[in-house]
Amino acid sequence: MARSSSRLTVRVTPRASYDAVDGLTAEGHLAVRVAAPPADGAANAAVTRLLARALGLPARDVVLVRGATSRIKLFEVPLSFEEVRARLTLP
Repeated sequence: MARSSSRLTVRVTPRASYDAVDGLTAEGHLAVRVAAPPADGAANAAVTRLLARALGLPARDVVLVRGATSRIKLFEVPLSFEEVRARLTLP
């Protein structure tokens, strides 16, 4: 049986004092902060690891689709939107 996937629009704040998933922004983006700087892909890797940990997935299952050099990024995960909401305890 094929598993559904979801695309998450994520707004990243690099160089934060700690890594965290902050919830949804007014625009409906998932807000995350990472301590890593936005250089040499460090922030992208940190966001990937953070999302994987928060969703209970291996990092290889969290794929950056678009926005490698932008604060707004699009990630794809092998979970339905309902599963994502439940695992991140979003409203």
